[in-house]
Formats: sequence, structure tokens, C-alpha cells
Amino acid sequence: MRRLIIAVAAFGLILAACAKDNPAVTPGGSTGTSGASGSTGAASCSKDSLNLVTPGTLTIATDSPAFNPWFRHNDPSNGQGYESAVAYAVAEGLGFTPDQVTWVIEPFNRSYAPGPKNFDFDINQVSITPERAQVVDFSHGYYDDQQALIAIKGTPIAGATTLAELKQYKFGAQVGTTSLQFITQVIGGQYAVFDTTNDAKSALEAGQIDGLILDLPTASYTQYSVTDATLVGKFASTGEQFGLLFQKGNALVACVNPLIDTLKSDGTLDELAGRWLQNYLSVPLIQ
Repeated sequence: MRRLIIAVAAFGLILAACAKDNPAVTPGGSTGTSGASGSTGAASCSKDSLNLVTPGTLTIATDSPAFNPWFRHNDPSNGQGYESAVAYAVAEGLGFTPDQVTWVIEPFNRSYAPGPKNFDFDINQVSITPERAQVVDFSHGYYDDQQALIAIKGTPIAGATTLAELKQYKFGAQVGTTSLQFITQVIGGQYAVFDTTNDAKSALEAGQIDGLILDLPTASYTQYSVTDATLVGKFASTGEQFGLLFQKGNALVACVNPLIDTLKSDGTLDELAGRWLQNYLSVPLIQ
């Protein structure tokens, strides 16, 4: 797989924030998001003692294609995009240089399936849920998510401002996503399930569905890749968070959680969000 070999200066802002707070041998027992895994005891977090797929290398997984704004140019190894930047910040905190990081492809729907993993952690907008946490482990949340709606300009749904108005329409989402869960549990009405987001986008363009539900940053970018699409609005937060995903029982999560906590408390995650994610305060709220 590809390895990142670039100037360290390009990541100085990201890496320095994590390096200064690299955890000691025993990570703290801080409390995480509901459903996220936490440390239940002492664990060695020295680089040579980490439970890794390949000793000396941090193997990180994500899906292909890797979409904006989480990754840029469909290349997670370039350090660009919010999730790529977060991944390299965590890698630095664990003691890995960029050239000691390897990326592998893991389809979204397979990432949270039970069983052995060929990666140390996966980063791919995977929401922390109690159901998934039964078969995989999650880090503390690194991003607070909201769902959003895109539709075709000029169609009746494009002017919707309330949930009540949406119940008459047909929606689409990728299988296994919390976007699909949001349709079934919050919006109601008809829906179609697709293997990939690209399939759902094609269905929207073809008029097979009226609207597509995605997380807010992805929806904001997706509207530009669908002919005549518009971002109709965002929905109120449900407390959903993205977490790094680990094989069930992997002790590495206990070393990563203090890093996530530090990146959050020292403002690094906010800084990275400000750099790679747009400001969505102006997006209308569908109430």
C-alpha cells in the first residue's frame, strides 16, 4: 500500500499539538461517549509494546473512494482533509512518523462487522452506536455529527423547512449508515437503501428518490457532484459522534483515548475542523 513521504513541516501544526501530550505508559481512565470503549486497567503505550497488525507500522483503514471533506483527492495518505489530519495527529501521538503509517482499504459496511481486522484502526465517519460497539471497539468521539438533506433544485422537497413536510417524500441512504437510521427513526415515510453513496447519488439524479440523507459535511460537498442538487438543510443534533474503530478487545484503544481527549481539550480538533470543514452555521435548520 501507499506510504506517506512528505516534509514534516507540512504537518507541523497537526503533529506538534499531539506530540507535546504523548501519553505516558499508563493512559488515564477518562470517560468517553456512550458506546465508546474505555480503558479498564493499565496498558503499556510505549511504541514497541503496542498491539499492532504489523510491528513498527501503524496500519490505518478507510473506504475507497475517500470523499471530501474528510480526505482530499481520494488519497488518505496525503494528510489533507479532516480525517486524514486527525489520523496523522493520533499516529504522531503514538510515536509514529508519517512514513511509518500505512493505509489499507476497508469498505464502510465491512468495517464494523465482527471478526479479525487487517488494520490497527479505521477512520471513515463511523458513528459510535451501541449495536456496533457490541462487535467492535470505538475510541472517544473525534467529531460531533449532524444529518442533512440534499435534493434537486426546483423540486417540491427543495423548499421543505419542517420534518412534517418530509413524510410524503421518498429518501435514500447507504446501507448500514446512521443516515438510514435517521430516515427510519426520525423522518419516517418511504425510503430506498443503496450499497454505496455513489449509487444513492445516481438514484437522486434519476428521480428514483426525492432526497438523499448524509452527514452534514459530506452532504455539503456531495451537492456539487449531483446535477442540479442543493443542500436543503440540516437537522438538529442527536448527539451522534464519529469514533476510530478497532477490532474488539484491541488494547490499542486505551492508548488512543487519551490522545483524542487531548486533541479535543487543547483545541486541535477544532482547529483542524476550521481548516478542513466548512462553517455550517448558515445552513437552514429543518425543524
